[in-house]
Amino acid sequence: MVRRWLTLLFSAIVVSTLGLGGCQTQQPSFSTPEDSEAITTPVSTKIIKDLPKLEGKATVVLTINDSPVAMEVNGDRAPITAGNFVSLIERGFYDGLTFHRVAREPQPFVVQGGDPKGNGTGGFIDPQTNQRRSIPLEIEPEGAEKPIYGQTFKQAGISAEPALKHTRGSVSMARSQMPNSASSQFFIALADLPFLDGNYAVFGNVTEGMEVVEEIQKGDRIQSAKVIEGLEKLKK
Repeated sequence: MVRRWLTLLFSAIVVSTLGLGGCQTQQPSFSTPEDSEAITTPVSTKIIKDLPKLEGKATVVLTINDSPVAMEVNGDRAPITAGNFVSLIERGFYDGLTFHRVAREPQPFVVQGGDPKGNGTGGFIDPQTNQRRSIPLEIEPEGAEKPIYGQTFKQAGISAEPALKHTRGSVSMARSQMPNSASSQFFIALADLPFLDGNYAVFGNVTEGMEVVEEIQKGDRIQSAKVIEGLEKLKK
């Protein structure tokens, strides 16, 4: 009972303090459903239409500390979230970026990277428009034909489990309290994190090199990121 209580306490603390802002005084990217319940933003079909999409699955490899980490990116279940990630890799956006947050204590949680500013406050600025690209929260319920957009499962009144869950090695998008604020920052789960299910958009998983991920330290860089299979499935 004591161990379960400590686990729940840790979950509540870490969810409320980790964020896009890079410190506890700024907006958290791992907020509770209650935190973001009042600020759900409807997602227009035009926004969805204009974003990159991955129609199917792709394989990407990140080189970290001279070692490969392979990921399967799932556009079948999260086409916009996966498409955004693959399109940024294709641009070379992630090459050289750091992991600015590593949370392992008091128990394994996540490593987070993908911020061009390196401090948890940045995202991808499209050079053609000079505007930040933000993508909507995209989570597909198990058994559904398509994802829901712009809402957590609690906000949408959905009791089903998500098709893609926060299990050890899953790759998911970081965001602020605003559901549609994800851009380029992503995190890799170091353990099963069911309390994030239905609240954050999982879009892939590590298939090889999880031992490399578990050794990542704050400040370690993504030396390179490449799409090695499935790039033809990216639709811009």
